[in-house]
Amino acid sequence: MIYLDNSATTRVCAEAVERMAMCMREGYFNPSALYGPSLEVKEEMRAIREKIARIVRCGGGRTIFVSGGTEADNLAVLGLTASFREGRILYSAGEHPAVKEACRAVKGLAAEEIPYDSRGMADLERLEKMLDEDVRLIAVMQVNNESGAIQPLREIGEMKERLCPRAFFHVDGVQGFLRVPADMKAWHADSYALSAHKIRGPKGCGALVVSPGARLAPRMLGGGQEGALRSGTENTPGILGMGAAIDAWPGAEGLREMKEALYRGLKEQVPSLQVNGPDPMSEESAPHILNVSLEPVRSETMLHALEGCGILIGIGSACASNKQRVSEGLRAMGISRPRAESALRFSLGPDNRIEEMAETVRRVREQYDFLSPYTRR
Repeated sequence: MIYLDNSATTRVCAEAVERMAMCMREGYFNPSALYGPSLEVKEEMRAIREKIARIVRCGGGRTIFVSGGTEADNLAVLGLTASFREGRILYSAGEHPAVKEACRAVKGLAAEEIPYDSRGMADLERLEKMLDEDVRLIAVMQVNNESGAIQPLREIGEMKERLCPRAFFHVDGVQGFLRVPADMKAWHADSYALSAHKIRGPKGCGALVVSPGARLAPRMLGGGQEGALRSGTENTPGILGMGAAIDAWPGAEGLREMKEALYRGLKEQVPSLQVNGPDPMSEESAPHILNVSLEPVRSETMLHALEGCGILIGIGSACASNKQRVSEGLRAMGISRPRAESALRFSLGPDNRIEEMAETVRRVREQYDFLSPYTRR
């Protein structure tokens, strides 16, 4: 089997599995207890917090352990805006539902969408016209989960500082963490969300990094864990597994090499291929995501045809694939409905190999030649 849907989830790496098993067998103690073994677990958690904050360059910031990217995004959006009774929230057109729906749910604040350009990037010129002192929160993802577009966060942060310095800035880093550089300080970002299962860690674990000056209200009340910002006994096996996955991450260099080989092969074999997002060979495109349309073959038809060949791919956000046929993110880029309905997402991970790209190209060409004569009516 060739697995090319790593943006949906990744296989847990051996190091994370072993660390989690050890935690459940030997380090099962509640980190809130006061005896020695519990303090050892708490200390290991502290080291992971600091490691994550260093990676995203948030000096003096807090790392709050949560259940995953959705909770991290909800805690950021709802927690940062809890004290406001009026104003505006801005979110980019391709945001994950965890951000988009949270922004729309904040009472008293008007939620407005930051338009995308044709590459799937936040339109900076139009965003500048939207910014004023009424803006309370700006939410822009680091990497679009469908197109792989790396958003211009530095420019957005600088624009925010100039036009609405009191506004908070949240970054959903679920598709970016470890795969592209993160720098909360340079972005003037107040919060950053990440999820363990996107980086070969376990499902059910993630983190929200919050800058020192950000005022965050809790969304879960109880025993006061996580600095009273996320009550509930910590998921120590998941947290330690996430830490092991971070330590075992091999880097993103091989991902870009494989993605570029895949793109070149597909373009050579199917010249009519259309890219949905930035130029895959450019620095604006994440190293692990390639989104293309192969009209007139519908996405689901090609997905199942490739599955029959032992190749698993995606056709958009796994969290929304059963709810909508046409991606809001692709539609925001001005992509036509037929083209969007033919969109395929190939997303790579460290477990993939360069030779798998050639086999994928061969199978896509084979299935495309067979299916393309059967055009939609």
